[in-house]
Amino acid sequence: MADRKRPYVIVTRKLPDAIETRMMELFRVRLNLDDAAMTKDELIAAVAEADALVPTVTDRIDREVIEKAGPQLKLIASFGTGVDHIDLNAAKERGIAVTNTPGVLTEDTADMTMALILATARRLTEGVDLVRKGEWTGWSPTSMLGARLSGKRLGIVGMGRIGSAVARRARGFNLSIHYHNRRRVHQELEEELEATYWDSLDQMLARMDIVSVNCPHTPATYHLLSARRLDLMRRDAILVNTSRGEVVDEAHLVTMLQRGDLAGVGLDVYEHEPAVNPRLLRLPNAVLLPHMGSATLEGRLDMGEKVIINIRVYFDGHSPPDRVLVTEF
Repeated sequence: MADRKRPYVIVTRKLPDAIETRMMELFRVRLNLDDAAMTKDELIAAVAEADALVPTVTDRIDREVIEKAGPQLKLIASFGTGVDHIDLNAAKERGIAVTNTPGVLTEDTADMTMALILATARRLTEGVDLVRKGEWTGWSPTSMLGARLSGKRLGIVGMGRIGSAVARRARGFNLSIHYHNRRRVHQELEEELEATYWDSLDQMLARMDIVSVNCPHTPATYHLLSARRLDLMRRDAILVNTSRGEVVDEAHLVTMLQRGDLAGVGLDVYEHEPAVNPRLLRLPNAVLLPHMGSATLEGRLDMGEKVIINIRVYFDGHSPPDRVLVTEF
């Protein structure tokens, strides 16, 4: 009887061993040991029997899935920061709480953003390919010329936790910080970062040497960097995206790169991932990563701990610390 009182938790993907072990100690758990992504039918079957579902950003928990949930499903404890893969309105209508894992991936994602800025500006992947293919013939004064970072202007689209962390790193490279945000940040933060606020995203994009996309994907930010806005960017500028692929009009971005209307891109996310536009794969000035901005062991463990805390607190009868409110998005 005591075991049946513990919530039944279904986890959709393989998590770090330490997290899965702790879950087994605390809850009745069904793990996904082979890490195969669940189909829609499998997700529907899971919500029909679970008390709590632990999905990841690769699982589409849409209205159809949520409407098939059994009355016992009380919590969707997502393993990740973004919640654009969950229909929050449908969950609210069914009285299902949704939690996420904010804050724990800030430093890791900011590190990767800075790495992509460096790799794109200095053509690192092109250099690696040259050496690996045996095509490097030696040093030359005009070979593999990239762009110096020091003194350049960095425009950050979305000055939240990650955007601010990127700005702090960029200051160490003597980049001038500019940003566009839904709301202007506190004066103390602006002064710390010596950051310039742009109310107009259009005007900022037209003046930056480097643009970093760090805003979440919501209905309001879908194609925020539209074809029209991308065309405003300078031909010698670079774009880096470690946020969500849907924020950028990827098809037009590729066309610009092919025409030479943009110096380069560094992408960790894609509009239709895991599918990558085949035209992107053929571009030497595109640094492409497999959505690994948050992929550190420390970060994944921190995420798992947050998921566990959210489940425990909720089923202890309290409001979980990372509850997502529909009005926030």
